[in-house]
Amino acid sequence: MQTKDKEILELIEAIGEHYRTNLGNRFIRNEFSILPIDAHVWALIESVTEKSQYYSLQGYHLDELYDRILALAQFVYHARRELQPQLRARLTARSKGPGPGGNERILRDMAVNNFAPNLAILADMVNKLYTRAVEVDMETHRHGIPVYKNYRGLDQIGAYLVPT
Repeated sequence: MQTKDKEILELIEAIGEHYRTNLGNRFIRNEFSILPIDAHVWALIESVTEKSQYYSLQGYHLDELYDRILALAQFVYHARRELQPQLRARLTARSKGPGPGGNERILRDMAVNNFAPNLAILADMVNKLYTRAVEVDMETHRHGIPVYKNYRGLDQIGAYLVPT
């Protein structure tokens, strides 16, 4: 069954905007290559962050939505563990020579300085999306078993989204 829940669609749009603007920007995006995330998970992340309009017209199957929530949660987890601690050093090493000057340097430094808080915001947004998806799932399956009950991996959401 597909859902076109307004709150879910708004959360997905907000997640995409936040991701594109604050995390997947031109200064940081290339560094995502160090994250141990496979191509399938990247495609799921992209479907939320870049192609949400397509899904807003058609709606989301709950299992597809859980796939995307889990992919975003894995991104948050790995970005915190593997990228965040070394982001400044990696960007400094990448810019051989004097590095960017003026406004470019300021924007890059802002992106680096705000990376951890922006990951925390994304984690909160993904958690809200997950919570709303479960609510819709339970409403939809009042007389049956909700999809999330039998979905593997969702029990890891908390561990992925809460910083350690």
